[in-house]
Amino acid sequence: MTIRRTILKSAIAAAGLAVLGMNATAEELDALKEKGVIRIAMSGAYPPFNFVNDENQVVGFDPAIGTEIAKRMGMEAEIVTTAWDGIIGGLLANKYDAIVGSMTITAERDEVVDFVGPYYSDKRAIFTKPGSGIASLDDLKGKKVGLTLGETHEDWAREKGYDINTYKGLPELLLELENGRVDAIVNDSIAAILAMGEKGQEFEMFGDPTTEPFGAGIAIREGSPKLAAEMQAALQSMMDDGTYLTLAKKWIGADIR
Repeated sequence: MTIRRTILKSAIAAAGLAVLGMNATAEELDALKEKGVIRIAMSGAYPPFNFVNDENQVVGFDPAIGTEIAKRMGMEAEIVTTAWDGIIGGLLANKYDAIVGSMTITAERDEVVDFVGPYYSDKRAIFTKPGSGIASLDDLKGKKVGLTLGETHEDWAREKGYDINTYKGLPELLLELENGRVDAIVNDSIAAILAMGEKGQEFEMFGDPTTEPFGAGIAIREGSPKLAAEMQAALQSMMDDGTYLTLAKKWIGADIR
């Protein structure tokens, strides 16, 4: 998932931060360990990476990764759901301590947060209904394209001049495509393929040849290298001892490193 520079600026303003360097003034690791809890944010609307199940619990690959990292750091994880387009603003405003929500690592985001990871890789893909006749980026011209609000896919689509509609998350995108209110949707490939397979929704897809695969990282406030290092060490230990692969196979069905 992704974000535009304009949204980043709005997030910072909303958090009341006059300068980027003010978003973290002290190392956070000791304070978090004293509390024994790390608050981890995600949208809760990005299955199978993070979503709300029938028992109203936030589950999926992201909360599983976040919870395991917290455990290895000697803490409990408190999962928080929030709208994706304001998620960085919430982090900078200290509403939570980390974002483990399939956030694409970009240079723009790296200007305002620090990243741990990446903890998986993915690529952009375009999905349509079978028989749509849309098989390339050029075919999207004049078509209605659906995207999640605040993702970098939105920025990409605007730069290409596509006619777009924006939505809160992947479930809405799939419904809009199924009902014919958009001609195509643009999303990270893994989540969309799995979600449509889960609901039996037929689709055709093609990749975006203009961009490289990207990594998803864990975002924390700037200025806490000890926290970043310990989180990275916990993530690496999961990958080394097989725990990461177990979680990936459970939620995604494959190794996605």
